[in-house]
Amino acid sequence: MDNDKKNDIAYTLAKAGLGSIPLVGAVASELLQLLVTPPIERRRTKWMTEIGEKIQELETRNLLNLDELRTNEIFIDVVLQTTQQALKTSENEKIEYYKNAIVNTAVGDNPELAEIQIFLNLISDFTVWHIKILNFFDNPVNWFSVNGEPVPSFYSGGLSDILEIAFPELKDRRYFYDLLWADLSRAGLNNTNGLHTIMTGDGLLVSRTTDFGKVFLKFITENSTE
Repeated sequence: MDNDKKNDIAYTLAKAGLGSIPLVGAVASELLQLLVTPPIERRRTKWMTEIGEKIQELETRNLLNLDELRTNEIFIDVVLQTTQQALKTSENEKIEYYKNAIVNTAVGDNPELAEIQIFLNLISDFTVWHIKILNFFDNPVNWFSVNGEPVPSFYSGGLSDILEIAFPELKDRRYFYDLLWADLSRAGLNNTNGLHTIMTGDGLLVSRTTDFGKVFLKFITENSTE
């Protein structure tokens, strides 16, 4: 039995026990509801509410047609798959990636279905660090600019040098980020075998994502029409 089902059963039992407690007033009622609503149900409600609000906003701004969306099989596939996957994680970054995938599909800014399915599975399989590192190496100069950091200047060095500057928490964790980089390589998202080959300072700042990697990042990134 998975943890979600165990939690649901536990909360059902708790609800039965708490039902006899004489709580009065709206605040007490809301507190009781918070205590007894299964975690998975709260996640589902929050997810569907936020997606519904986002779709409604896009429709209000004439960025999509709800009647057309109802018959868009790719959009329906994406909503179903992302919902299943989003409910399995508490990581806000991943949830945002799934939301962006839905929005981009809704406005027609998406690759073909086979690639979409691969991308959604990658979000599920990857850690947040995988995507942070891929995004960083897609455009290091832009990353430093957006994050208000000076672009490091090297006469020569390895990609790991600028990675550890961008993310000090990865310092001395070569085993960790090498593993992540290898995963990205196997998925066909980067075009460089390793992070430790010595190259020129200019070379360190060149994009390292493949075309496939760039499509992936675009698909899970907040749409430019936002």
